[in-house]
Amino acid sequence: MTSYATSSARADLSELRRLKSLLPPELRSWVTIEASTAANPPIITCEEIGKDQVEVLVDLAKWEVLALDQRNLLFWHEIARIQNDTIPRDGWEMAALAIGLGGAVGELWVQDGLLLMLALALCGVSGWRLFKKNNGEKTLKEAIEADDRAIALATRFGYSLPNAYKSLGSALKVLIEQTPKKNQRKRYESRLDALKKSAAKAKAKAKGPSI
Repeated sequence: MTSYATSSARADLSELRRLKSLLPPELRSWVTIEASTAANPPIITCEEIGKDQVEVLVDLAKWEVLALDQRNLLFWHEIARIQNDTIPRDGWEMAALAIGLGGAVGELWVQDGLLLMLALALCGVSGWRLFKKNNGEKTLKEAIEADDRAIALATRFGYSLPNAYKSLGSALKVLIEQTPKKNQRKRYESRLDALKKSAAKAKAKAKGPSI
């Protein structure tokens, strides 16, 4: 008799294969989809794992509570982030900031003014770069742009425009209800508001001018 664990593992693999089939053909050679193994991970995210290689990570425990259409649109949102080249990268900034701070403390001890200035300059540059990367308005704008592109991807895979908007909107509503962190919940709410405005514009455009 097949155990529950075995059945669950098979279902997880089946879902990962299904998501792979939703990749645009031009991405299939360098985008992989895996189950997330992190502690309390986001429901879905993506990250670079090497040069020209991106991994989409899914928390399957949270994922399975969503309806199929909701899953698809959230998946295409992540694919849109890849296409828009807005995936956060592990750059040199954190290492540079740590080196700069360590250098500044060391130069205070030995009292070398020039090296202290260089260490502080390194801290300033790396700190500014980190601020720009983590700017809330910028990341929200990128998320909204990815939502728009996800809608376009959905229509490419056979969704009607109204159904694509409806599926992504309902998925965002579920995320809003299930997100305890206020800042993250507000991001989802802002995305949902932008999506409603985009849907209204698309509906008005589809109707065309009255005669």
